[in-house]
Amino acid sequence: MQAAANALQDRMGPVETVVHPEYKHRQDGSRMKALAWFGTQDVRLVDAPIPDITEPDDVIVQVTGTTICGSDLHLYHGEIMTLQKGDILGHEFMGKVDRVGPNVTNLQVGQRVVASFQIACGECGYCKQKLSSFCDRTNNSSLQNYMYGNRDAGFFGYSHFTGGFPGGQAEYVRVPKGNVNLLPVPDDVPDEKVIYLSDILPTSYHAVVDTGVKQGDVVGIWGLGPIGMCAAKWAQLKGASRVIGIDRVPERLAFAKEKLGIEVVDFSKDKDVPTKVLELVPGGLDVALDCGTFHQPKTLMHKVQKALMLETDVPEIVNEMIVSVRKMGRCGIIAAYAGFANQFNIGALMEKGVRFIGNGQAPVHLYWEEILNEYILPGKFDPAFIITHRVPIDDMVELYQRFDKRDAGVEKVFVETRFSSPPAPGCPTLTRVKDWS
Repeated sequence: MQAAANALQDRMGPVETVVHPEYKHRQDGSRMKALAWFGTQDVRLVDAPIPDITEPDDVIVQVTGTTICGSDLHLYHGEIMTLQKGDILGHEFMGKVDRVGPNVTNLQVGQRVVASFQIACGECGYCKQKLSSFCDRTNNSSLQNYMYGNRDAGFFGYSHFTGGFPGGQAEYVRVPKGNVNLLPVPDDVPDEKVIYLSDILPTSYHAVVDTGVKQGDVVGIWGLGPIGMCAAKWAQLKGASRVIGIDRVPERLAFAKEKLGIEVVDFSKDKDVPTKVLELVPGGLDVALDCGTFHQPKTLMHKVQKALMLETDVPEIVNEMIVSVRKMGRCGIIAAYAGFANQFNIGALMEKGVRFIGNGQAPVHLYWEEILNEYILPGKFDPAFIITHRVPIDDMVELYQRFDKRDAGVEKVFVETRFSSPPAPGCPTLTRVKDWS
């Protein structure tokens, strides 16, 4: 059925997206390529209208680099509520300022910028503390308010649960409050080194800082995707004496050992992860970080509960972490949990005095200048180490399929548009997904 639908789509060509009712579009009718959601594992490259200035604080960004984030797979699998057919995906992107609203005085047309994945108002109590992810004013989701008691900030390209803002897997993006949510970057620093200031660099840094990794700590990291890899690097820079990564993907485990020099545990072989960790670290870890994902249960019990919609998330990783840390150890949760999990080991949490920290969505605005100026520009942290491939935006449908399956060692992919600069020295050159082995 799906193959037939894809074949029909190929014959028909790009389709219209659902037009966001609050957005203006170019009066000349000009169009752009964008990646949109139409159902579970059904994303399509569409022909969409180019957005125009709608509010006085808007900035239109001409995208020079975008990517898929691991959390986008929750959307791909239909696990995030309130997605609508035609929603443009993507929350990690950068580009050049194309148009500015009349209230925007701190940015100029042609200036290179990175967008934060969250949309902050810049004026509420949280924004004044640069806690941009907790902005009170940019997400109108009544469902999130009901479930959580309040709302996060609006996010680009992440369903109407986070405000319904069209995302950055496109050639142009309207950035609301663009005077607040765009970071200017130096012209002599290539896109590959700054694009991830949009999400994974502040997110991984926040996990390490918020959970309190300090000199001499032994740190365990569950999940060696891009967030986990970057968290491992940050932990090393913060003085961790040992870092142990837990995953099951052979390429990730090999990459972590080779590129970062950390110890690894393959949970496809060591089924009882806490027992293995306590063998390596008698007494337990000082810090455990969940950089994994909620949508892949390990055990039959949780596979059944997920299938029957008796839980939205699984507690298996957090339970492993609680058992693996020492008494009064710290567990940080940066993985994107969304709802409810059963069989959470609250007894061990209480009896061991474990500090269980929901890191929340990372406040990008709190960290991105620090990361740029103190780590990237001086060369202490080169984010390009995490990029495995570079592809054109035309390949995004196939890229989602391969990214979901972790085929060809794909991890972080730089997706170029017609506006992108050539690859920077030492970074992956352009390939086509169909040519990957």
